[in-house]
Amino acid sequence: MSATGSDVILERMMALHPKIIDLTLDRVWRLLDALGNPQDALPPVIHIAGTNGKGSTQAMIRAGLEAVGLRVHAYTSPHLARFHERIRLAGDLISEDALTAVLDECYAANGADSITYFEITTCAALLAMSRSPADYTLLEVGLGGRLDATNVIARPALTIITPISIDHEQYLGDTLAKIAFEKAGIIKRGVPCVVGPQPDEAMDVIEEVAVRNDAPLLAHGQNWHVSGEHGRMIYQDETGLLDLPLPNLPGAHQIENAGAALATLRHLSMGDDAAEAAVTRAEWLARMQRLDSGTLADSAPEAELWLDGGHNAAAGEALGRHLASLPARPTHLICGMLNTKDIAGYLRPLAAQSTSLTAVSIPGEANTLPAEVTAAAATAAGLTAHVAPDVATALARIVAEAPQARVLICGSLYLAGHVLRENG
Repeated sequence: MSATGSDVILERMMALHPKIIDLTLDRVWRLLDALGNPQDALPPVIHIAGTNGKGSTQAMIRAGLEAVGLRVHAYTSPHLARFHERIRLAGDLISEDALTAVLDECYAANGADSITYFEITTCAALLAMSRSPADYTLLEVGLGGRLDATNVIARPALTIITPISIDHEQYLGDTLAKIAFEKAGIIKRGVPCVVGPQPDEAMDVIEEVAVRNDAPLLAHGQNWHVSGEHGRMIYQDETGLLDLPLPNLPGAHQIENAGAALATLRHLSMGDDAAEAAVTRAEWLARMQRLDSGTLADSAPEAELWLDGGHNAAAGEALGRHLASLPARPTHLICGMLNTKDIAGYLRPLAAQSTSLTAVSIPGEANTLPAEVTAAAATAAGLTAHVAPDVATALARIVAEAPQARVLICGSLYLAGHVLRENG
């Protein structure tokens, strides 16, 4: 097929189910059975759920495993610039030919039956990973856990639950306890579970589910501890103490994510080389990513330009803490969000660290929050607010007035993906 073959099939897949999100495993089990149950032929699986930090934690684990010569499959979502980013086979992004082939096979096997885009593409990822040799499979939950399309692994090698906060309430519930119950749905009988820092309400639920499943917990604050001290990261568990560089992924919250990654690597009996690589070699786009080259960056050569895709209140708090830790510099936000998000909760911790906010709508997103609504929320949070038709226009206005400003483009992974494509 042509170089755009995967795009054509992905577009067709969008029409197979009227809802973008419809949590159930029935359709997934049906298609996987038609495909010969590839989920049962994967290399050992590490299954990762949580509200924040899933992708960063996965990236650190992958960096650690690959540093000691292991081949690692990885599945994540959503993608930013190209769908291929979701699937890594033995370390490399899936090729266009391989992606087109598995998508075509899944589309044919599914026929005209109803199935969501995420469900059928997850099945395609599992199929591709089942056919490529590797030592481990890192599987990131899309939404929730219990009824997520990735929750089809009978006995993973390990499960991980990163920090839980309020998000996707319309699908997962309106309390931390309800959301934690959905996330804890990846816990399997007898399989150890690494648990990152949690609010007490969430931790109580995780512990209850673990006890019912006789699943040992490796929990932050109980079985392992991590902190930043004097410009270094200190990790300690029953095996001993590690004195490591701070994570190369920016932000104090990445220390906690690194702790979960290290707990995982230690449980897998990986050595110190894997631990150091996890915190020094991980790469994860649009998580406080510095844009220092490309079309947008070149248009503001004196500015300090950052990109982040965090989109809930907990992400706003993490961003606020990170901005507070940076050298003093006027900080201007360019923000676009989806209308399903808690914009007030997201902006509240950012307002104290920012000079202004320029609101944009997210291009091509039906559920974008109109720029005018984002601007009104910024004003309510105490920020000087502006509206711009797009990111490039917003950036041009900011640097015309303050050429050496710090500019953070933020609010949505969908906006981040658009920015990465625009920046080149």
